[in-house]
Order: sequence, then structure tokens, then C-alpha cells
Amino acid sequence: MAYNHRKAELEWLRWKEQEEKQLRELGVDEDAIQRLHTYDWKQFNKERQYQQRWRDKPGMIEKQYEQGISVYTVEMLLDEIENMQLWEVLKKTDKLTLEMLVMRMQGFSGRDISRSTGVPELAINNRIARLRKKLKKFL
Repeated sequence: MAYNHRKAELEWLRWKEQEEKQLRELGVDEDAIQRLHTYDWKQFNKERQYQQRWRDKPGMIEKQYEQGISVYTVEMLLDEIENMQLWEVLKKTDKLTLEMLVMRMQGFSGRDISRSTGVPELAINNRIARLRKKLKKFL
């Protein structure tokens, strides 16, 4: 399943509230609680960054170069678009869908994309089909 930052943040906040309540009951001073809160928040953000980047597995980059693909990031795809209407549609599309599109353009199967993103294969196909429907208006 894909990493949901907001859900993880809410879970972290609930956990942190309980922990701080226990610390106050034990008589820990507010300054120490605040320092601990700041430290834990930094650790949470590091974990979030890791979770968002876990998709960049080493084997995928080598596979892209072996296939001779010239577009292998969302940014590169958007840079290659010359039609402004088409560019606007792609720019409004969420980043995960665009990443799936780029991977599909590179020849990855739905199963490979699913493993990489954590999104079910059926959802990947639906996202790409909806995007294809939008793009047909401009082609």
C-alpha cells in the first residue's frame, strides 16, 4: 500500500499526545518534554522522506538505461511537452499517476509498477485509463 503521510502524521500525533500525558504525570518538566517532541518530530520527518523515496530502487534505474529510455522522470516528461494544453492537463495530474505513466512508458508491467508504488495493479490501470481519456481530447 502507498505511504499516506497525513495518516501517519495523525497516528504520530495521537501517540505523542499519550506519551506527553504520561511524562507530565511522572513529573517531567515541560522543557524536556518539548525537546523530546522536537527530536521525535525530526525523526518522523526523516522516516517520511524515506517512505516517499523507497520507490527509487537501484535496479529500476539500471533497467531504464538498458532500455535506452530518454524520459525517466516526471519532470523530464513535462519538460518534453510542447503543446501547452496538454502540458496543463499533465501538470494538474497528481504526481503518483504521472510516475506510473512514466514507468509504463519505460516498459514496466503493471505488476512491476504495483510493487514499486504499493498501489494495486487494478488502481494503476484505472488511473492510466482516466488520464488517457483526458489526453485524447488534445491528440
